[in-house]
Amino acid sequence: MTEATIGGISRTAGHVPAQARLPDAAASEERFLTLLVAQMRNQNPLEPLDNAQLTSQMAQIATVSGLERLQATLKALAEGIAESQSVAAASLIGREVLVPGATIELAGAEARAGFELAAPADRVVVTIRDAAGRAVHRAELGAHEAGVHAIAWDGRDDDGVARAPGTYTLHVGASRAGREVEAVALAAAPVRALTREANGIALELSGLGRRRYADVRQIL
Repeated sequence: MTEATIGGISRTAGHVPAQARLPDAAASEERFLTLLVAQMRNQNPLEPLDNAQLTSQMAQIATVSGLERLQATLKALAEGIAESQSVAAASLIGREVLVPGATIELAGAEARAGFELAAPADRVVVTIRDAAGRAVHRAELGAHEAGVHAIAWDGRDDDGVARAPGTYTLHVGASRAGREVEAVALAAAPVRALTREANGIALELSGLGRRRYADVRQIL
């Protein structure tokens, strides 16, 4: 089996529709009924089939049949969701997204990043550090609601001096009424390509490598 790339997404040739691979529940029922009729025809008149046993056998085949149908439906649904996810993810190529990460890349006049709060905060402080770990910029952002928030840095330090292009790190601290609020730093990066993996869609991000599609917190 060979692989082909369509629109940046790796697809496997020779794909067989889900319906063609589903268990044949109807055939199982037919085999069961055939055996049951044969058993009834050849039963000993002095020892007829027990009604309770017969009812139990019919309930078992109904349960098995129902489970097969349910499994087939869920599998088809999962494949449909995966296909829809592929189509949606394909539209991200060339777009910049926010994913968990502490890096902030300064390449021009502005660097973008973000943070995610687990709960509302009345104080949010972001600190940007250089490669040596020295703080070059600190900003009080005030109150923010829970959720994802995008930020932009003009590349200047606290003295107003433009910093050299490069990779910096972002630290986010948040609190509410003096108590710490969980905050996650988010890195911004453009999507270069998509890859279909066994557990879903993966994104190839510039400077950040491969990330899961589920890691995307916001599209910039």
